[in-house]
Amino acid sequence: MKFQDIIGQEHMTGHLQNAIRMGKVSHAYIIQGEAGSGKKLLAETFATTLQCEEGGIEPCGHCQSCKQAVSGNHPDIRRVTHEKASISVDDIRLQLNNDILVKPYSRPYKVYIIDEAEKMTEQAQNAMLKTIEEPPEYAVIILLTVNAKLLLPTILSRCILLNVRPVARGQITKLLTEHHGIASFMAEVAADFADGVPGKAIAYAQSGEFVELKDEVIKVLRRLNSMPAEELYKKVKEWAGRKTELPDILSLMNLWYRDVLVMKSTNGAGRPIFREEERELTNQAEHMSYARIEECIEAIDTTRQRMSANVNLEVSLEMLLYTMKG
Repeated sequence: MKFQDIIGQEHMTGHLQNAIRMGKVSHAYIIQGEAGSGKKLLAETFATTLQCEEGGIEPCGHCQSCKQAVSGNHPDIRRVTHEKASISVDDIRLQLNNDILVKPYSRPYKVYIIDEAEKMTEQAQNAMLKTIEEPPEYAVIILLTVNAKLLLPTILSRCILLNVRPVARGQITKLLTEHHGIASFMAEVAADFADGVPGKAIAYAQSGEFVELKDEVIKVLRRLNSMPAEELYKKVKEWAGRKTELPDILSLMNLWYRDVLVMKSTNGAGRPIFREEERELTNQAEHMSYARIEECIEAIDTTRQRMSANVNLEVSLEMLLYTMKG
């Protein structure tokens, strides 16, 4: 992987490449972004480029150093791991503080990547602090985290903080279709679902469970107006018992009514996300007013808020489905 292949993070790749070009690589970086946003990919590409034998601002991919980096066996690219729920002081002392005193084996830098850095205990962070304050000239430490605020202010003040930005929906769709062989309509659903996080989109698009969930929700929305009260309540109880899936269920519902709105506003000529359901979407658009569509979308949002407030799930879902049933 090269910097030029990392989508949507030009601000960050540009910063890192300029640092390499100008010989001003920092001793410590924090890369912040949610799970699946590409933090690890950025860190690995940066580390590989730093160690590349050609000395450019992109890894060449064919030198011995690049091959070792890609295989995960580069002696001068170290990954701090942990077996327990947290990263302990012993993990930091053994894998970072003691190891960093040994000079690089073959390349000019010795790079340390600490994933899930927010899991470092306070003692572990304090143990790392002295190393960050007075690192060897050859050392580069990269902390990856979902929340930099969980790191000590003394750590934050000594690192360059880089934030991973949400990636545009079109870029994610293109990534899924061109590089992962995902069907275009499924790529669009996954991209909408991912909130700008490529890794999340890839996971959705390749997940059989997600496809099954999508089909299940669409089946309910197709039949909702004719669904008997007993069957509707049975579905309410079932979904209320699947709390971890509810955010995805609500997001799929929201996408459905956004599609209905698209078909309504274009008199059936729009390009919905659920293109395989275009006939049903057009039918619902013809029989729903703009006010009714907006009412359904607002009801979904209200249900999300009630979930966050720990309101009774069965009651919230029942109110939602009856609102959409009309």
